[in-house]
Formats: sequence, C-alpha cells, structure tokens
Amino acid sequence: MLVDAPYYIPGSLAEPDAGNPQEPRNDRPAYGRQAAALALRGGSLAVFIGVLVFFSVTAPFFLTVGNIGNVLGQSAIAGVLAIGLTIVVIGGGSNVVTGGIDLSLAANMGLSAAVYATLVQAGQGDAVAIMAALGTGLVIGAVNAAAVTLAGIVPLLATLAVMNVVAGLELVLTQNTVVPASSELLAALSASGPLGIPVLAYVLLGFTLLVAAAVQFTPLGLRLYAVGEFPQAARAAGLPVKAFVAGSFIASGLCGGFAGILSVSFLSGSTTGAGDMLLPVVVTALLGSVFSRRLVPTITGTLLSTLFVGFLINGFQLLNISSTLVSGVQGLLILLVVSATTLLRRQENI
Repeated sequence: MLVDAPYYIPGSLAEPDAGNPQEPRNDRPAYGRQAAALALRGGSLAVFIGVLVFFSVTAPFFLTVGNIGNVLGQSAIAGVLAIGLTIVVIGGGSNVVTGGIDLSLAANMGLSAAVYATLVQAGQGDAVAIMAALGTGLVIGAVNAAAVTLAGIVPLLATLAVMNVVAGLELVLTQNTVVPASSELLAALSASGPLGIPVLAYVLLGFTLLVAAAVQFTPLGLRLYAVGEFPQAARAAGLPVKAFVAGSFIASGLCGGFAGILSVSFLSGSTTGAGDMLLPVVVTALLGSVFSRRLVPTITGTLLSTLFVGFLINGFQLLNISSTLVSGVQGLLILLVVSATTLLRRQENI
C-alpha cells in the first residue's frame, strides 16, 4: 500500500539522516519498534480471525453470505463516519489530545438526518433534501475548521463544543421526536441488492474505495499524511498546513452529512440518540491504524476495523449476549490501541 511506504519531504526534518560515519548508530530502538509493531499488527489480525472462528463455531449462520451482507449494511453508517474521522486523524496527527479528532461527527449525522427527514416530510424532493443534508455537514465541518485553524482551539475541545451546539440544534428542529420520512431514494437505499446483500453494504464498499483512492494514492493524500506526521517539515517545505487541516475537517463534515442520509434510509426517518454512535466511531477509526503496515491510519484499515467491530456486535447478538458488554469491549479496545501506539511512538523517539 502506497501510504505504508516510507516517505519524507526533501530538505526537511523528516529526511533520513546519514549521521556521522565515524559514530556507529544504535538501531536497537528501531528494531525493537519494528518487532513491537509487527506483534501488534499480527496480534490484531489474529484476534480478528479468532473472533470470526469463534462466532462461526458458536453462532448459527454467522459466516453466511446473508449475515455478512447484513453486517456490512448495519455498519455502513458507522463506517462512513469512521472514514471521516480517519481523514481528520491523518491530517491532524494521531495524538488524541493535540492531534486530529472530531467529536462532533455523530451529532453532525443526527442534525443532517433531521434536516433531510424534515424536508422530505415537508414535500421537498430528494435532490433538495440531499443538498441540504450535505450542506449541513459542510457547515459543521467549516465551523470545526475555523475553530481549530483560525481560533487556534485544540481540536478535542473545539469539536466537543461544536458537538453540543449541533446536538442542541437537532433537538430544536425535531422537538426531540422521531421525524418519519419516505421517498424513492430512501426506499432504494434500504432495499437489497445483488446476492440479497443490502444496498447500504455496497454503498459502504464503494464509498471506501473512492475515499481510499483519493487519500492513499494521490499526491494530495500523501501531502495530507505529511502534514499530519511532520507538520514542521511540511511547513518548511511550503505546504499550507492550516489549509490541509481545515480541509480534513470539511471532508469529515461532508461524511457526517452523507451518513445522515444513510441513517434516514436505515431507520426510515430521523431519530434521537445520534450521540450514541460516537464511541463506536472513535473505536473504529483508532483501531484502523493497527491494520496498516506502519501503524498509521488508513482508509482501508478503517474498513477492516469497521468489519471487526460489526462482526463483534453481530456475534454478541446471535449468541444473545447482553448488549451492555459491547460498550465495555469498545472502551477496552480504545484503551489498548491508544496505549500500544503511544508506547511505540515513545520507543521510536528514544
């Protein structure tokens, strides 16, 4: 994968240093980090495979085509939101405190869904409702971008504040009630496609391919990675760092708007409680980095983590295990992934 290859900006701090030929370099930390990264990546894949094997043995119909399609369809909304968050993490850096994070995504989806459902219920066509929903997400992303790049607020606090404002606007618009909606587009999205697999599953796969192609295989995407991992070097090389960071938040906002449309199709309307999606989205985005070769966030890695979380939840449901355990498992995954990647980065800096 292209983004997993070593890259640097010529003449910058990220350029490999030949060092002093008279002083032997100590490569033990590098070897240690490579071994630890390999263990983390291999362990995550082993856990993924182990989960599939366990549920395929204990849960009936777990690995059938129909159930796999249902998992993809049910994971489409969280997957789209996680991809949006991944773009922000790539552009802002993987430090969850000072780096890229967008906590407003779930609330963004809720408000966008409410706008879409309200317009459809009022008799507006799908085209108008789609533009309004995407426009809502775009505005929210622009507000986040302005708060982070212009006002200089830490992304964690900026997006937290925006999340609360957006959640309040959703309650005002819907009066904290369900807004049912039906249209030809919503019916098409909620239907089944080839092989009996939900259309939402194909939407998730197609959306992932498009975003992965743009982020992981274009010069624009590689510059976004450079801005996130080496901001000082990127700035020295003449890259507009703030513009790239702002663009990542705007792209994330559009993902929130798109997820709002998918949510209306999946739930046949706009419902309250969109904030409950935040934890699964954060889990999915952070977990995606362990599925890449260099432990960096990638769109394809986010898709794999989306499937992992989706299969985990689906297996619990098939075995009639209490859903309250799901949140605990997701919180544990966040703790493990953040701890492991933090230790690896600390070892890298030794």
